[in-house]
Amino acid sequence: MTEQALYRKWRPRTFDEVVGQEHVIHTLRHALSSGRIHHAYLFAGPRGTGKTTTARLLAKAVNCLAPEAERPCNRCSICQAVNEGRLLDLIEIDAASNTGVDDVRELRERVGFRPNEARYKVYVIDEVHMLSTSAFNALLKTLEEPPPHAIFVLATTEAHKIPATVISRCQRFNFRRLPLDAIVARLERIVEQEHIQAEREALIAIARQATGSMRDAESLLDQLVSYSAGRLTAAEVHAVLGIGSSEAVCQVVEALVRGDAAQGLSVINTAVEEGVDPRQFACQIVDHLRALLLVQLKSGIIPPYVTEEMLPRLEKQAASSSPRVLVQAVKLFNRAATDAKSSWQPQLPLEMAFVEALLPPEIEAGPTPQPASQRQTRPVSSPPSPSAHPASRPPAPAVVREAEAGYRASSVAPERLQECWPEFLNALRPRNLSLEALMRSCRPLAVEGDVVVLGFDYDFHRGKVEEERNKRDVEDVLSNLLGWRCRIRCVLRQKGQAEQTPITHHQPQPAQAEPPTPTPSSDQEHADDPLIRTAIEDLGAQIIG
Repeated sequence: MTEQALYRKWRPRTFDEVVGQEHVIHTLRHALSSGRIHHAYLFAGPRGTGKTTTARLLAKAVNCLAPEAERPCNRCSICQAVNEGRLLDLIEIDAASNTGVDDVRELRERVGFRPNEARYKVYVIDEVHMLSTSAFNALLKTLEEPPPHAIFVLATTEAHKIPATVISRCQRFNFRRLPLDAIVARLERIVEQEHIQAEREALIAIARQATGSMRDAESLLDQLVSYSAGRLTAAEVHAVLGIGSSEAVCQVVEALVRGDAAQGLSVINTAVEEGVDPRQFACQIVDHLRALLLVQLKSGIIPPYVTEEMLPRLEKQAASSSPRVLVQAVKLFNRAATDAKSSWQPQLPLEMAFVEALLPPEIEAGPTPQPASQRQTRPVSSPPSPSAHPASRPPAPAVVREAEAGYRASSVAPERLQECWPEFLNALRPRNLSLEALMRSCRPLAVEGDVVVLGFDYDFHRGKVEEERNKRDVEDVLSNLLGWRCRIRCVLRQKGQAEQTPITHHQPQPAQAEPPTPTPSSDQEHADDPLIRTAIEDLGAQIIG
């Protein structure tokens, strides 16, 4: 006889055994005791959080033969039939493999028949969001006029895919991811009852890997118990799951705090060579950095996986780093966890995140900003003045934030805006294709404080870009590209201005010889027509042929 999986063997059989969903259990118990049983329920939440288990407990409780206070009793014939999976009046349907309208029509035909042996027929439809639109419409009719002996429980991991008309006919319960300490406590109870020796750090690693899913945690425990020779150790868990040791994570963060690039890169490469999954390692580093940030900000929050032995080391690391560095590192390693999935070199995203986290911030403070009347426009093509460096003038405390923005804007490299313009257009394209086409007709001309001046050839294009939504999209993409928050100002370029020459409002233009009078042509004659000239200037029209 095959051994029963732990997640099935230890499935909760009473409401008291359900972990982490107290808000759901309390409401259902109150409804049972008061006799206010609803005809349809919607259980929504992540996988492995107890949706189907709670549906079965509800089916037992409404049909249990024991007194109300004892339901479900797990002693009567109904409860035992549910536990053994042989109650005919508990119908479980997998919507992922029964998505068609014919399947729901068959259900509607059978729902009218009275229960065989229980008080209610309970229909549990798992992954209900997989039903087709026509199937939902067919189900809706039954939910609107259900027979008194039928109860529907719809379970889903993606409630947003269910039509609002169906949701409105159900009582909705949102199941939450289970906290790590609750999962660990449950695993400790299981290993004790199963007479399995396991280190607590190993159970913590399993619980962290499960990301809030009790079923995943129990399945991982089952797998690791089969792997282990006798005692389940943290080292075995790390080896099987590709998780880096806590020591390796601490060494990476300590190297980051000290600014020791060689040590940090060495630890990362050693961990990957030993079989650690780069994505898992990046996630572990993010968790550790988050814990550092919480300790540093004196939030009073200590993550459950931080042991008493680890806490002094954590506090020492927190005292040696700044919130800005930690926040930046969290962002970088969080991105590395995603990039590692598609990288041809597994450790490369981790290495890049580590090195980039070591780079000094762009600015710690900025110069005292000048009044608007005295502020000069800095052309894109002219280099920033050395005197603009923050070390040259200490800022007033009340204007540090504004000064920092002003310095970042004024310190744009001369060629930066021109060189990154194709990159800006590429970044804008997936966000707004038509806007990207409009922006191809303009060029960055200058920077005025935190305002980027954009020059357009045609007034029609300029007006469209200045519309609120389009302007916001341009500012968001441009700010993300430059690394500081900027605004835009749209202007018409001067007649005859060269394609790449920026506007310089505060520098006199050198005198130029008067160009020779061109010989009149048919194109020029057409352009003199007021209607054609308006189409050219305002709509971007061109004369062809």
